[in-house]
Amino acid sequence: MLHFLEIVGITFFALLPISNPFSTVPLYLSLTRGHTEEWSKRQALKACIFMASILLVFLWSGAIIIEFFGISIPAIRVAGGIIIMRVGFSMLSPTSNNQEISEEAEAESQCKSDIAFTPLAMPSLSGPGSISVVISMAAASEDFPGYFAISAGILLVVLVAWLAMRAAPFISGVLGVTGLDALTRIMGFILICIAFQFVFDGLGGYLASERFMELY
Repeated sequence: MLHFLEIVGITFFALLPISNPFSTVPLYLSLTRGHTEEWSKRQALKACIFMASILLVFLWSGAIIIEFFGISIPAIRVAGGIIIMRVGFSMLSPTSNNQEISEEAEAESQCKSDIAFTPLAMPSLSGPGSISVVISMAAASEDFPGYFAISAGILLVVLVAWLAMRAAPFISGVLGVTGLDALTRIMGFILICIAFQFVFDGLGGYLASERFMELY
């Protein structure tokens, strides 16, 4: 039971900074401006359902993807770490050029009748960084209880995302632009630390592998 809860916690704290639902709050408020409260709440719920679906599909199909392409676990960890590191650095030093969603895409989404899948669920809440974390966690898991624990961690992050969007006006009012920017930078720093750990684990796994030993 303790091992199960440990995996849930690791998944939650690894995925939360890169998903960063709080950074989606300004986007959500912008895209739902002028719409009814009922429509906005429905879009938030649908976005979270899409987010959970995307991440869970990549989790449970991760082993198939790895086996099909013949990718080693250390390679996945290093690649995932590099992707997460890039996202972390962009969050630590945000500029107008590092936004995940361009102004053109945001303007287009305001004309849509449904914004749940794009741009809320993809790429804001479950982009390439989040997917790489999930696949890396799947590669490290060895049994079904581990997969269920990772799934529980994912669903906890989805719950946080739903609560953040439901409380978006309150969060935006309390934190303001400066507070949200500071929170994004803190999340970025945590992401960079997680990314380096992924890379170190991947390199350590490769150096200890039989393939490396055969070379030397």
